[in-house]
Amino acid sequence: MPASAHDILDWADTLLDAHAFQDYCPIGLQVAGRTETVEVVATAVSCTRDVFERAAAAGAQLLMTHHGLFWKGTSQVIDPIMRERLGVLFEHGITLAGYHLPLDAHPAIGNNALIADALGLARTQLPFAVHGGRSIGLVGELSAPVGLDTFVAQVGELTGGRTPLVLGGGADTQVTRVAVCSGGAAADIADAAALGCDAFITGEPREDSLAFARELGIVLVAAGHHATETFGIRALGEAAAAEFGVSHTFLDVDNPV
Repeated sequence: MPASAHDILDWADTLLDAHAFQDYCPIGLQVAGRTETVEVVATAVSCTRDVFERAAAAGAQLLMTHHGLFWKGTSQVIDPIMRERLGVLFEHGITLAGYHLPLDAHPAIGNNALIADALGLARTQLPFAVHGGRSIGLVGELSAPVGLDTFVAQVGELTGGRTPLVLGGGADTQVTRVAVCSGGAAADIADAAALGCDAFITGEPREDSLAFARELGIVLVAAGHHATETFGIRALGEAAAAEFGVSHTFLDVDNPV
């Protein structure tokens, strides 16, 4: 029996415990498409006209993103940019859904879990990076200390081969305990330090991140907001394909931020 957008999104909502979060954007369905039957699911990190056009070219009936189209506190005016973006969805009948904090926090296919697992971090039970009423980050430990240069190289390789921005630390810094919270979580650096972490992986820094890193004695590794958030949404698409027998394509957009 063909999969429907409704069934896939109900499944994703349940898998991610999506509605237990107080998020900054609507969770799940954001734009209803014209066709209920889904044969191709596309996934991407963010909503842009380019992403929507790529989804249409891939023949997708359902597009799931990490960063949705609508955000609380932003203008509700359909300006020219929003009109063009919506126009692509409407023209091609694509259903759009967004999963933000739930896809950071998931213990198996979340951004932070997948980064930690790929780096060989044994997860602790320490709550970290509480947003939307839930702990979305995690703290893990390496089996043995590694030098900072080696650790940063591993993070860079994992996140697409770019060299991360490193704030704090020095040539003799050893890394064992690591906090991970993808995207724009630089404000959580003090909590990472309080938990005894040697390093904190996130996507992008703030202006005050260098000062905090130096004064708290922790290394902030900013590996790219976009790059650190490719993991969860791709994994969600792959899981949907396996669950419903649909095709999945990840729309890998180059973004240095």
